[in-house]
Order: sequence, then structure tokens, then C-alpha cells
Amino acid sequence: MLTRVPASPAPPLVLVSGDEDLLVGRAVREVLDAARARDPEVEIVDRAAAEFSEADMVDLGATSMFGGGRAVVVRGVQDLGEELRDALLAYISHPLDDVVLVLVHSGAVKNRKLADAMKAAGARVVPAAKITKPRERHDFVVAEVRRLGGRISDGAVRALLDAVGGDLRELAAVCDQLVADTEGGMLDEAAVARFHRGRAEATGFAVADAIIGGDLPQALTLLRQAIEGGTAAVLISSAVAGGLRDLARVSSAGPGTKWDLARALGMPDWKVEKAQRSARAWSDPGLALALRASATADAGVKGASVDAGYALEKLLREVAVARSFPRDRAHRGGLR
Repeated sequence: MLTRVPASPAPPLVLVSGDEDLLVGRAVREVLDAARARDPEVEIVDRAAAEFSEADMVDLGATSMFGGGRAVVVRGVQDLGEELRDALLAYISHPLDDVVLVLVHSGAVKNRKLADAMKAAGARVVPAAKITKPRERHDFVVAEVRRLGGRISDGAVRALLDAVGGDLRELAAVCDQLVADTEGGMLDEAAVARFHRGRAEATGFAVADAIIGGDLPQALTLLRQAIEGGTAAVLISSAVAGGLRDLARVSSAGPGTKWDLARALGMPDWKVEKAQRSARAWSDPGLALALRASATADAGVKGASVDAGYALEKLLREVAVARSFPRDRAHRGGLR
């Protein structure tokens, strides 16, 4: 979850720890905004590790000739050479009062001495690690909406993640627009659906939900809308395959609460619950057939088929047939 850096005052030492571009950029920007708020004429030096030089190091440790404040940002300090690293370590132990030093470290083992020294010197630490887990994305959306002055329901978070995916920049942009469009109210699933009308309802995820749920006409309609809207065929195929794999994982895991299965399978609890509901209508042989059809369609949309749209439509029809495959029949070959 993002820790917001207050606008004022700018601390003399700041460590941004992590390599999530959105969070790193936001953290650095907020520190620099705080420095400008204290001194509109502040001198700003912003360097990547490969650009940071001995001359920059000399300037960092020297008193300004014009008496103004300075803010020095060094990004990717894990990639600094030993000499510059050691010079920074010496500076961190005796920082200047009129300089704001921001070091961005990816969190890697290399040059971790810099991160440790910043922490030991009392630097403000801003976490900016990659967000990879479903729960972390959920928490990011909630925190982002709250940061913008809004509130959002759990259902709306799930709908937003299904519609947008895991890209933090796009998630942040959509959160910003949703809060701006909703005056002081709670963001719910209806608000997300209104915002993404013609998009969220026609994504590969919606196609997957419809066909796994047994609604072939709706799945075909959403498929055509998604293709007409520019959604790549491979993304639709991937969404259907992912939904079937989730179904297979939950089905094979056996009984258990959604929370126990979520921990065991590394899936969000709401996705486990959705798969559990869907699994009641599927037989093991039918699911196996659907997965085979999905693998064939995946190859088709990646070039094996002349018409990717036809490959996807064929996939949906085969998944619909597989869903009706009786539980008491042995699996004898492919779909007919």
C-alpha cells in the first residue's frame, strides 16, 4: 500500500524503497513538491545512477554559493559504483541542512548499505515495492480512492480489477476519473459499470464469466463487442483459459472454506468463491474437454488459425458443450 509523503516539510533524507514505477515517481514528485513549497527557488538535480557523477557528489557536499535550497534525487542507487556509493555513505552520516537528498533503491541486495545507512540516519522511508498479489492490488485501489477523497465498495474493487487488470497506472487513472465523476458518494459496481459501458462489459473477463456460467448467447454478444472495441483476440483467449484454470484448481482442491482455499492456492477469496459457485455445474470430464479446446484456441489466435475471431467463437461453443458433459460419462476423446 502506498505511504503518502506529506507536502511539508521536506525531510533532509528520503529513501524510496522499491521498483514500482508509479509509486516511485509519485513519491519522488511529492518530496520535490514539498521542497518547492518551502523554497520556490529550490535547485533540483535529478539523476539516474548511470548519470550521477563525481561532480554531482562534490556539489552535493558543498554549501550553495547563492544560499538557496537544493533537492538531489539519485534513482537506481543499487547500480552505483563503489566510489560513488562510498561517497554517498559518507555524506549520509553528515547531511547538510539546506539539501534534500532522495535515494531510490530497488530493494535488491546490491548496495543495500545505502538503504541501511539512510534508515540508520533517520531518513523518511517511502515503500514503493512491486504490487504483485491480488490482495495488494485490492488494497491499492481502496487506498487510491481514499487518497482522492472517495470511498469504494469491495464489489466495485473486484469489478474494477476485472475490467482494468493489474496495471497500476491505468488503475490509478480510472480511480481518479471515477472519484471525479461521483460527487461525494460511495463508488459501487454500478458506478464502475457506467464508467466502463461498452468496455468493462465487453472485456475478455466478461466473455469468460458468461461462457463458464453457461450463457452462450451472452458470451457471443460480448465477444463481438470486445473484438469490435479493439480488444486483442489473445487477451480474450487468455481470459477464458484463465477462468477455466481457476475452475480446475478450485475443483481439484477439494472441500474447504474460501479463505482456506485462497491461502492454499494463492488466489483472492472472492475469486475462489466465484469458482466454487461455477464448479457445481461442471463435471471433471467436461472441464478437461474445455481446457483442451482452450489450448487449441490459444494456438489459433496466435497464428494457427486464419481467422482469430472464428477460433474464439468456436472456443465458446465448445466450452458450452463441455459444460453440459455428464458427470457419469467417461471422457472419450475430444468434442464432437
